[in-house]
Amino acid sequence: MNSLKNALREIKRYPSAIIGFIIVMMLVALAIFAMIKIPYQEAIRLWRGGEEVWYMNPKNAPPVWYNWFSKDKLPESFVVKAGVDEGFTKVVTTKPDGSSTIDFEYNFTFDYDVFPPEVFLYFNTIFDQRQPFASVSMLTPDGTEIMIGDFGIPTKYTYRFSQDDRFITRINRIMGREMINPVEGIFAVPQSDPSVPLKGDYKLIIKGVTFEEGSDIDAEFVFHGRVAGWFGTDHNRRDLSVAMLWGAPIALAFGLLAALGTSLLSMIIAAIGAWHGGWLDELIQRITEINLVLPFLAILIMVGTFYSRSIWIILGVTIALSIFTGAIKTDRAIFLQVKESTYIEAARAYGANDFRIIFRYLIPRIIPLLIPTLVQAVPAYVFLEASLAVLGLGDPVLPTWGKVINDAETFGALYKGMYYWILQPAVLLMFTGLGFAMLGFALDRIFNPRLRGM
Repeated sequence: MNSLKNALREIKRYPSAIIGFIIVMMLVALAIFAMIKIPYQEAIRLWRGGEEVWYMNPKNAPPVWYNWFSKDKLPESFVVKAGVDEGFTKVVTTKPDGSSTIDFEYNFTFDYDVFPPEVFLYFNTIFDQRQPFASVSMLTPDGTEIMIGDFGIPTKYTYRFSQDDRFITRINRIMGREMINPVEGIFAVPQSDPSVPLKGDYKLIIKGVTFEEGSDIDAEFVFHGRVAGWFGTDHNRRDLSVAMLWGAPIALAFGLLAALGTSLLSMIIAAIGAWHGGWLDELIQRITEINLVLPFLAILIMVGTFYSRSIWIILGVTIALSIFTGAIKTDRAIFLQVKESTYIEAARAYGANDFRIIFRYLIPRIIPLLIPTLVQAVPAYVFLEASLAVLGLGDPVLPTWGKVINDAETFGALYKGMYYWILQPAVLLMFTGLGFAMLGFALDRIFNPRLRGM
């Protein structure tokens, strides 16, 4: 134990170990943040959700940091709910006959160089027999009030600006030509051709009327921009931040469990074989030699294809196939030397049984050598899980980095110029491998006396 503590103190002498340790701690912090910010069941619900969950996001939108490298400033997506989000006011005035007027106002700034693709209003109402009514208009920076539309509102209603024929007619009249994207006319200088953005402060105005006592209207304003969120969106409108965040705990859990399970089991089996020798040791060596020639990845692909793609099944098969590897032969060679030590002879002399000798005297001697091997094995298993996901054999339920890359490849992200879709998970995988590799190589120098002077 003292030698272990002394070796750990030497980490400060290796800058690569410090950098690797910082990267690993950052990944652990990211994993903890993901589990706190988005609980597991919520993450699964979001990742498997469709239009009803991700209606507020545009499809295939780059992340907001894309604007840092773009010549034209692209509009950012946002969604606000009346009476809940700051700035979107809701004022209810009740009349003596039980009817009421409900006024909504929302001020926002449009200072972008490109027009948004679409704008929505989502309404939820409460009424018995008579539907509420709403009138929608937009006040532009030049003082013009554009009439958007007026309509009765059922219990749930989605108003799409670009699909209202009367609104399209008004916009075409304002712009003096037929607009391909009617929403463009709201944010453009009137009569401009081609359209020029009219930058400044806009005001959304909704005037609602209810005709029954207890009737109510709730409104939600959804602005689909050209960029959305810090990680962008995919073909299903899903916010990729769910997968980017939850990819960390899944990758670390898979890598650590696989590395720890295989390292410990290999060490224990090697110690048992080296201590008992004879037919048991021969059996372990023959199983190891057979396992070394088995096509590891091919077996995992067959399991994922014909049996189950559950990450726990894949983890179990990975550990089972990784126990009888070259590590057993390496550990066995060390145990054969330790077995002849004088303190082992002393333990046998005072009557220590086989179990005590193996787990109390043999195994603890090579634990320091096990630590760097374990750390270096983690990224290998992380990349293994990601590789299976990229091949389409990852867990279909979990949001992982490999699954994001697989989706991007399937839907032609590279051909469509959506490099963010692949680069973000790839960079996180790269940093995971870099952090554990730098820490593992430094630990190998510290714990392996033959490498200390190198």
